[in-house]
Amino acid sequence: MDKDIRKIRKSIEQRKKSRGRAPDSTKKQLLSLSPEPEERHGYYPVYTGSGELEGKGSPAAGIAVKGILSVMLFFGTALVWQVDSDALQKPKEWANQALTDEFPFARANMWYKQAFGRPLSLSPNPVAEVDQSQSMALPVNGNITETFDANGTGIMIEPGETSNVSTIKEGVVIFAGNDKETNKTVTVQHADGSVSNYGNLSSIDVHLYQFISASQAVGSFTPSSESEMVYFSIEKNDDYIDPVQVIQVDELP
Repeated sequence: MDKDIRKIRKSIEQRKKSRGRAPDSTKKQLLSLSPEPEERHGYYPVYTGSGELEGKGSPAAGIAVKGILSVMLFFGTALVWQVDSDALQKPKEWANQALTDEFPFARANMWYKQAFGRPLSLSPNPVAEVDQSQSMALPVNGNITETFDANGTGIMIEPGETSNVSTIKEGVVIFAGNDKETNKTVTVQHADGSVSNYGNLSSIDVHLYQFISASQAVGSFTPSSESEMVYFSIEKNDDYIDPVQVIQVDELP
């Protein structure tokens, strides 16, 4: 009798041990709390029934998320403009300024120079350093045939021969192309917030968003039957100012 009881107890103990033991194939794998490089690029692991990891996912998942966020931002901005509320007046003004005002590239370039000791350059050709203490001069040598008072926006300069047209001081090109009134024109933004315009050019030698130094040629001018004068103007705070008041001029008509 005692022998049978011992056999039964031994059998129960063996079954308990066998139930507490898990096969190696069913062990769970622990996940890392930090994202893997694949996960940062849109690839996410998928766990199969066998406990193995399978890589799955594509960059399309990340692109889809960015697209959804862009749509939400667009409709959120549109909603701000549609709702008439005093609380949203400041965001409206900020959005309008961000969409209409030209980015202050020249001022950013000046900050870069002060911070790093050299001018910012987006092209392989470095911007030449020029002594900014020198007084500014007209962009081209010649006679002023039309004053600011007569023109209303700028002055007209007659070189009389083929000449280079140079910027009055360093800055960044924010327009280089054809203008309906001054034909081939280059507009340069300066660090002090002013803008200078050079029109009626025969050729343009700079490109959009190019950082240029003082007295650097932005184009050339060759007198012709269609145009004998270079147009030059300065704008600041959305108003035209007389270039003669800020530039050393030797001759006046």
